[in-house]
Amino acid sequence: MAENKGSMKFIVILTVVVIGLIAAFVMLDNNSNGGESDMASSGGDAPAIDGHPTIGESDAPVEIVEFGDYLCPACKVWSDQAFPLVKQDYIDTGDANFTYINVLFHGEDSELASSAGEAVYKQDPDAFWDFSKALYEAQPEEHEEGWLTKEKILEVAEDSVPSIDTEQMNEDMDSEEIQQEVEKDDNLVKEHGVQVTPTIMINGEMVEDPFNYEEISTKIEKAIEESNE
Repeated sequence: MAENKGSMKFIVILTVVVIGLIAAFVMLDNNSNGGESDMASSGGDAPAIDGHPTIGESDAPVEIVEFGDYLCPACKVWSDQAFPLVKQDYIDTGDANFTYINVLFHGEDSELASSAGEAVYKQDPDAFWDFSKALYEAQPEEHEEGWLTKEKILEVAEDSVPSIDTEQMNEDMDSEEIQQEVEKDDNLVKEHGVQVTPTIMINGEMVEDPFNYEEISTKIEKAIEESNE
């Protein structure tokens, strides 16, 4: 059984690498349009995560932050393939927590999606993660202009979070309170010099290749080791 489990994990990691290479080409192709690329910029101190969607133990020794955009094809890949590994290996074990910060590289559509996420988070912080996953899954496999509408967002919310009050969510998305939360995210993007999506930070240090799970794991293990010294 242990041998089979190891083989399955290897296959999953290999899949992440292969899809990551495909995503890198997608990011390069979109570089001039959405600010996406296959390389991360340098970072500084860890982002302030208070008030942002976070999963995992609050006192975990490792803080992982994703700067993502629901309109970004590479972010969809990371959500589908890399995040489940990080969650299984480090978040669920109590070694790390994980925070999502919105990036607005695709203009009004990104703002709309970000407002939706913030509105769900306001109603039910725990439900944010189901909604986030579902919204990425709703992203078309092939580039399609205009796929993201408020109607589509509310449909995804209703399907992924049955308890959500969609009327309240619809109202909240346009509220000043939610717009301020989206602006906070945008300020963090600028403060930390985020230029590509997805950008992954581990205890304030940017991961050079977010699709290299070995690099992610190495940085997390190093951070855990340092916290035990």
